[in-house]
Amino acid sequence: MDPQGSPASVPGFAVGHAGHPEHPTGVSVVLCPPGTVAGVEVRGSAPATRQLDGLGPGFWDGEVHAVCLTGGSSWGLDAAGGVMRWLEEQGRGQMVGNWRLPKVPTAVIFDLPLTQGRGRPGPELGYAACRAAGGDPMPRGNVGAGRGATVGKLYGLARASKGGLGGAALRVGSLVVGALAVVNAFGDVVDPTGYLVAGARTAPDSRELAGTSLWFLEGGHRKAFHPVEDNTTLGVIATNARLDRNQCCKVAALAHHGLVRAIDPVHTTFDGDLVFVLACGSEPADLNGLGIMAAQVLQMAIYDAVLSAQGLPGLPAARQLRPRPAPSRLGGPR
Repeated sequence: MDPQGSPASVPGFAVGHAGHPEHPTGVSVVLCPPGTVAGVEVRGSAPATRQLDGLGPGFWDGEVHAVCLTGGSSWGLDAAGGVMRWLEEQGRGQMVGNWRLPKVPTAVIFDLPLTQGRGRPGPELGYAACRAAGGDPMPRGNVGAGRGATVGKLYGLARASKGGLGGAALRVGSLVVGALAVVNAFGDVVDPTGYLVAGARTAPDSRELAGTSLWFLEGGHRKAFHPVEDNTTLGVIATNARLDRNQCCKVAALAHHGLVRAIDPVHTTFDGDLVFVLACGSEPADLNGLGIMAAQVLQMAIYDAVLSAQGLPGLPAARQLRPRPAPSRLGGPR
């Protein structure tokens, strides 16, 4: 496992970030080599996306040129226009008649409460993220789409923790899998030992973690968007395996096990969780084994995102909090 890895650990892929100069929001882009095939699996109930409908099983196996992840909720989808412009200038995209059409699947996180709705990412930030794209080591933490990410929103932003952007990579023989995660979850983040390391806190001035699942296990009820917030964990998996569209979708489904292990609770009605899989290469791979690799690197990318994050005023990061056992992993309330 390479804890400093990312999709850029896979030959031909590059990752770039751009942040708003005044507000905690931004854009992250994964640029793809020629011939990249993509799939997606959406498990959360509240996604906001662009150009995802052609990535499901049964659709045409067309080439994907980049993936754009952005803050700003649905407003941030405009950032994809800047990514498309940059790709067109570089001569990258599907030729349709006389026109070059880049394909840029895009997904957003909801960071408007942190930005107060200002500084929404637009085409200029998408373009800047492409210009900044490069290889490993990838910048992480409060960068790109992770700038406005938060976790543990059971009690709203006042008792949440800082989320962020992270990555990891894994090599088995000549097969390489790299992951990027933007962690803006409703639930809490769990480390590999089963301890909560970031999430909802017991009070606005506290460094103690409350345990979101414990609150539900003790009979709590939560109305949607009260207090106002939305949540999403976005994952991008890149690999040099030889896959078609349907196989990419299956690996994306298996990769969600990384979210299940790292976030508690996950895939709620308040989350828009999704995972992209990008494949470009000739390496043969066992589909189940590849899915296990993808889940493992995505789990570590989520953990890396919160450990790399820097706290903001009133919003501490994992490095400032006191870990505690994850309540729902211990059989219920204690």
